[in-house]
Amino acid sequence: MTSEFKPPYVPLSSIAEALKANGFALISASDVCAWLATTPGELQALHQGWDALPPDAYLKDGGRYRSRRHSCFVVDGSQVHQVPHRAHWQPLEYNALHGGMQRWFEPMETGTVALPVWSRLLQRLAEAASALRGAQPWYTEAHVFRIDTTDGIGRPTPEGAHRDGVDLVAVFMVERHAIKGGESRVFEANGPGGQRFTLREPWSLLLLDDSRVIHESTPIQPVEGDALGWRDTLVVTCRRGGFQGD
Repeated sequence: MTSEFKPPYVPLSSIAEALKANGFALISASDVCAWLATTPGELQALHQGWDALPPDAYLKDGGRYRSRRHSCFVVDGSQVHQVPHRAHWQPLEYNALHGGMQRWFEPMETGTVALPVWSRLLQRLAEAASALRGAQPWYTEAHVFRIDTTDGIGRPTPEGAHRDGVDLVAVFMVERHAIKGGESRVFEANGPGGQRFTLREPWSLLLLDDSRVIHESTPIQPVEGDALGWRDTLVVTCRRGGFQGD
């Protein structure tokens, strides 16, 4: 039986320090609420956007376990601007499985984007990116994911351990339902070090300096028999200079 390691959370005051020292920072759900100046109720309203996600039609392994939406924004200080809908594109260098092709996913629902907490979330992540790289506009992609056990097993990162080709990656654990597995793993991009842990708290957060670390999540399985389980996450990336593919 594999041991489960608890996330080594850092206080809000140490986010920038942890990112600079280790390449990643973990924030507890209660601290995320404080960081976003929000309430669990507001975050639950945001989570409603996960209940109508279209299936991912681009999975090259033939799986049916992933559904998602995708939208893009530019965040410049307190200004959050949603850009016209665009494809998600990554080079093969960063995604050997699905890179090199334009993937057109359905956009996030209008009601989700209109929630006040959504703009605050993007602003906070842009602030964290600016603490790493200096204040500037941030080209931000938001990915709303559900990985389920329709196929008996679901793969949060079918491409394996990877970088995303951005400056900052934020992975919010939104919900786990009737699953086991789904361990998060973070490794030094240019060294032997690494850590693994399982995010369980709804709206706990993993921040990654994408230039320094690679990351992955292990597959999920149902807790009991063939009962359907799922793992909901929100992944937001911040990139300086423009969107990938421009």
